[in-house]
Amino acid sequence: MIRVTVFQDSERLIKGIEYIGHAGYGGDDGADIVCSAVSALTLNMANSVEEFTEDGFQGQVDEENGGFSFFFTKSVSKESKLLMDSLILGLTNIKETYGEEYITIGFKEV
Repeated sequence: MIRVTVFQDSERLIKGIEYIGHAGYGGDDGADIVCSAVSALTLNMANSVEEFTEDGFQGQVDEENGGFSFFFTKSVSKESKLLMDSLILGLTNIKETYGEEYITIGFKEV
């Protein structure tokens, strides 16, 4: 199961996201479409923040454990806010389509 944690402030502005785990949806052949979709969405978000904004961030990928973390290091622009909101929408759609046995999403105030 992929466990996603979204970090947000008291005004619900997203400050970062991390996840760990493998969904295990695709069986033994390695064709796990849930993991692939989550990876594609999160890496695209990180690449988009880097390419289209001036916002500072720290990111890390842990391929062995299926982990990813991304945190803004300073203020969050309206462009990054839109990218993060889009990411959460995509992850929520994956959860609703494939179920909580493959992906969960939790929110934590920071």
